[in-house]
Amino acid sequence: PPERVADYLPRLRELMQRHGYRGDLYGHFGQGCIHVRMTFDLASAEGIRKYRAFAEEAADLCVAFSGALSGEHGDGQARGELLERMYGAELVEVFRAFKRLWDPEWKMNPGKVVDPFPLDRHLRLGADYAPPEVDSAFAWPDDGGSFAQATLRCVGVGECRKVDEGTMCPSYMATLEERHSTRGRAHLLFEMLNGDIIDDGWKSTEVREALDLCLACKACRSECPVGVDMATWKAEFLHHHYRHHRRPRSAVAFGLIDRWARLASPLAPLANRVTHTVGLRRAVQWLADIHPSREPPRLAAPSFLRRFARRTPAHPHGPRVLLWPDTFGNFFHAEVPLAATEVLEAAGYRVEVPRRHVCCGRPLYDFGMLDHARAYLEQAIETLRPALRAGVPVVGLEPSCVAVFRDELRHLMPHDPDARRLAEQTRTLGEFLTGEASAFELPRCSGRLLALTHCNQAAVMGDAAERSVLARTGIDFAMLETGCCGMAGSFGFETATYPVSQAIAGQRLLPRLATEPEAAVLADGFSCREQIRRNTGREALHLAQLIRDGLARDGRLAGSSVTGS
Repeated sequence: PPERVADYLPRLRELMQRHGYRGDLYGHFGQGCIHVRMTFDLASAEGIRKYRAFAEEAADLCVAFSGALSGEHGDGQARGELLERMYGAELVEVFRAFKRLWDPEWKMNPGKVVDPFPLDRHLRLGADYAPPEVDSAFAWPDDGGSFAQATLRCVGVGECRKVDEGTMCPSYMATLEERHSTRGRAHLLFEMLNGDIIDDGWKSTEVREALDLCLACKACRSECPVGVDMATWKAEFLHHHYRHHRRPRSAVAFGLIDRWARLASPLAPLANRVTHTVGLRRAVQWLADIHPSREPPRLAAPSFLRRFARRTPAHPHGPRVLLWPDTFGNFFHAEVPLAATEVLEAAGYRVEVPRRHVCCGRPLYDFGMLDHARAYLEQAIETLRPALRAGVPVVGLEPSCVAVFRDELRHLMPHDPDARRLAEQTRTLGEFLTGEASAFELPRCSGRLLALTHCNQAAVMGDAAERSVLARTGIDFAMLETGCCGMAGSFGFETATYPVSQAIAGQRLLPRLATEPEAAVLADGFSCREQIRRNTGREALHLAQLIRDGLARDGRLAGSSVTGS
């Protein structure tokens, strides 16, 4: 009863302390429904003995306060044995007789409520739990350095099974299949390491098929109550899986897209004709495993870095800021880093770029190419080391790339001080304009704007800074609470996953955009802009372009040669 909760909780705490347990209480206190995550040791015989002793005393304590042992999600095997303490032997016998009438052969849900399994049997772990030591690519700093420990995070709460709010889990929202939920995938990976049900380990095609529809959106990283990060789990699995299987064509085409774009960029007009002439385009689509309904993105001509190299700095003696030339902005949407350059110069900064080709390797994670990803990060750190040690801020324009520096980097290189500097000094443009450049007077903007936050940004960095910047411009804006756009890098291009990509986009994003067809759209993610353009024909802006256009209307641009090239 809710009125007895205040008296019950101190007694529960006392019981926990006496047994040497710690736990976090949460739930619905006003309704008397209380959850607790406990520090049980369920992987040793002594720990299981202590667990049984505590459970029996806890059940008696609950009943003493007129409480019910049944949890919000039922009794299961964890409480079934204890129900007689609450109902009494006579009533449980009535339950047994009733069940026998309807289920004389005892086939329906055996071992629950009546004649239950002991609460310390069929444990997920047990005294014989001994997962294999995994020579993992990621360091798993939040899980004691153990991938096996990470797979124990999921406790089956099921927040990933939402269908009409949030972002987690977009593939489940589209398919409604348990194996495509974060929970389903987490349990498959646990069973894979356990080796009883899935006995071929990293070679498992069943696990890979369940992970195929993971968009690596990272929404579970922030929306899952226990912080399951399926994007990282997927990358670790594929890293091992493809040591035993041939990688798909799309892995080479999209995982190494920075290399192909760099090779083709000097011949961008010719390359664009090849990829967009009907007969030749079909050959390219087959080679890269691109769905026939998707056209390859067009290369910018010339690239951002080529244009940047022939310009004159507007503030050669101003404070330094390093602009990260991500692959998507440099080779495909050069207008975005061009706009960002002008915005940063208008704020009085001396804009610099790396002196040689660098890439964060974001697409590599989607295919488990983690050796390549580490090499890319090592090269980036080596290139940026002088600027990092000088404390120069790094501004990234592609949210997924910024997320690599703020998240994946610490999992791959947790003890490298320069890696830590890169993570700490990297900002989104919105963060920079609300941090180091907060004194810069933003232009006033008018009209209606619909803004979509990239999934990786929402999960890792958040979008509070971008909301603040938009508010300071005075524009009438609404943040699109529509979940994942469904493109997710190569996911929306590949033949097998294209239908799911379209289904995700069609659930909330596209209908919401259709309600305001005249509004401008803002999306900092390359994938988000591509999805919106290919489905609606609307050209979404990056925050840098919105601000640059406002500055141009106010006549506040420096007039460098970078514009209009």
